[in-house]
Amino acid sequence: MDRTTPGDRARANAELQESLQRAEPRIVASYALVGAILLFGAVGYGVDHWIGSGPWAMLTGLVAGFLVGFANLVVSLRR
Repeated sequence: MDRTTPGDRARANAELQESLQRAEPRIVASYALVGAILLFGAVGYGVDHWIGSGPWAMLTGLVAGFLVGFANLVVSLRR
């Protein structure tokens, strides 16, 4: 049996929403980090495929993605 009242559920929903609003910058920053790594890695892979240079452009893209992603992470978390 569910012994929660509508007031309890409303209070729990309000607390959840407040927690998500506090965590939003960190959530966005983490997705931006992963996105930068994937984007730069994919561009590097495309360049490797286009000019046949082996894994070097992809590795460079991954390193650039890490650098850009972490720089974005630091900037967004300092706000």
